[in-house]
Formats: sequence, structure tokens, C-alpha cells
Amino acid sequence: MKKIQAQKSVLNLIGNTPLIELNRITSKMAGSFYAKVEAFNPGHSAKDRIALYIIEEAEKNGVLTPGDTIIETTSGNTGFSIAMVSILKGYKCILAVSSKSSPDKIDMLKTMGAEVYVCPAHVPADDERSYYEVAKRIHKETPGSVYINQYFNTSNIDAHYHSTGPEIWEQTNGQITHLVACSGTGGTISGTARFLKEQNPNIKVLGIDAYGSVIQKYHETRELDKDEIYPYRIEGLGKNLIPSATDFDCIDAFTKVTDEASAHTARELAKTEGLFLGYTSGAAMQGIKQLSADGAFDENSKVVVIFPDHGSRYMSKVYNDEWMEKQGFFDAETEKSQTIQYIK
Repeated sequence: MKKIQAQKSVLNLIGNTPLIELNRITSKMAGSFYAKVEAFNPGHSAKDRIALYIIEEAEKNGVLTPGDTIIETTSGNTGFSIAMVSILKGYKCILAVSSKSSPDKIDMLKTMGAEVYVCPAHVPADDERSYYEVAKRIHKETPGSVYINQYFNTSNIDAHYHSTGPEIWEQTNGQITHLVACSGTGGTISGTARFLKEQNPNIKVLGIDAYGSVIQKYHETRELDKDEIYPYRIEGLGKNLIPSATDFDCIDAFTKVTDEASAHTARELAKTEGLFLGYTSGAAMQGIKQLSADGAFDENSKVVVIFPDHGSRYMSKVYNDEWMEKQGFFDAETEKSQTIQYIK
């Protein structure tokens, strides 16, 4: 009798996400473009990689023991991945979430059994109400708890160094010339870049930042300029502090994108490539558009862009016409979603 072919759990499905060639949205650009689509992870985002890696490293080092509580700050994706891993490994999960996170993400976290604290997004990082400080407080007040602290945990970088980087190198047969990725905590771009540059130091690593974030300015000056900080809508991209999980030396340059352009580009990816992806994926693709217009690529370029998550987490935002209207993102040159017709 043949053995039943089944995975032991969804954790076995983390990683080895596909590389998909982009054709229509890049048709007028010089070079070849490929997307590393992280929505194919079981938790629908790149954060599955760090959740599993950091938790298993903590178990190996005796930091996490049975019955402990895992605490984390998150814009939603990391929280979902940690909650998923916690369920299967038997840990309690408490998450401090930014109020900027979509209602879809917050509902998903509750569905996965996490205890959720929603904190105001537009307060300084050291404000006692910020999700950073709330997570720290809960950690202090909760015996037997472990604070993942993805923004300042170097295992965030290591997770991608050991998985995403090698996967892209193998999938491109070492032909990659440019890596484009958004930078929030910085773990994805830093770990991937560190591995790829070890294989070929000539690979250009281009980070995508948001207007309202301090990351690009810090990369250029190594100074935190608080005058750069103002509210923006894109989730999981940019920061109002400098995460030590970002290896700025591995990144060649940053490009900033707007909330509005990123939202429309996310919608464009769905309508051109059939890829239903998140707000940050729209930002990454918008960055490629800008870089291409600035002459960053030529006919020999082989560009890999990391698309971090799935569009289902943004149904109340980017893919909701009413939300887009309220943000002022529609004008004479932008198209709303197709009209729904009800037959009576």
C-alpha cells in the first residue's frame, strides 16, 4: 500500500515560495522582472519565515518552554504568523497592534486565538500608548512570557539569510542583478541581501520606503531626523524609529513611494498579472516603476521583487472603493473597481 502523502502540519509549508515572471505591468520597462510571491506561505506572508525561525531558535536556546506566552508588536502579518505557530506549538499569544492595521488583519488575529491590544498608530515610539511600549509593559507584567521584538531581533535577519536569500539565488540560477524589497523591520531585505551579496557583491539592493518614514534619510546620513515623521497609510513599510534588524550596509539605496500611488499599483497588479496582493506589494511594485523611470535598469537587468503578503488582508482598505474615496485616492485619471450588477 502506498504511503499517504501529507504534510505533518502547515508549518512544513513555510518557505520555498514561487518566483513568478512579471510580464504585463512591466511591458514598457527595460529588463526582466520576477516576483517572489510570499502570499504562498500558509500564513499568506513573508512573516511566517521569521515567526517559525525565531520561535524555534528560542526553543533551542531554552528561552521558550512549554506553557510560556509569546508577546509581540505587529502591524498584523507577524502577529498572524506568530499566532499560527503558537497554536501548533502550544503557546499563548498576546499581540500589540497598530491602529493603522486593517480591520481584516485584526479580525484574523482574534480568529487565530491571539489576545489583541490595538494601540494608536500616530504617537511617538516612546509614548506609553505606542505598540512598542504596550508590548514591553505586558511582557513585564506577564510571568513566563517571551517578547519576540522583531524590530530589534537579529534572528529576523537570520531567518531570511537562511531561507529567502538562498531560494532566490537558486531560482534565478545566480543570474539576479537587482533585489527590490520594502523595508519595515528590515529583516526581509537585510537577510536576503546579505546572502545574495555574499554570492555576488555586484547585486544591487534597492529598498522601498514610505513618505513619513525615517528609513531613507537614516540610510543616507546615519542620523534619525524626526522632522521626516508624519502619518501615512501603508502598513508594514517604513518606521518612526531605526530598527536594529535592518542592516543598512547591505542596502545600496532607498526610494520613497506615496500611499496613493502604492494603493493604485496594488490594484493594477491584480488587473494585469492576476496577483491579488497586499498594500506593501503595491508599494514594492510602485518603487520598481519609479526606479525604472529613473534608469535604474537596462535590457540585461534581472530584477527580483519581494511581494510580502496577500490582498485578502486589505479588503476594507485598498480594495474597498469607499475607503479609497475617503482617502482622496480617486480622480478623473483613476478607475474604480468594476460595477456589481444585481439581477432581480
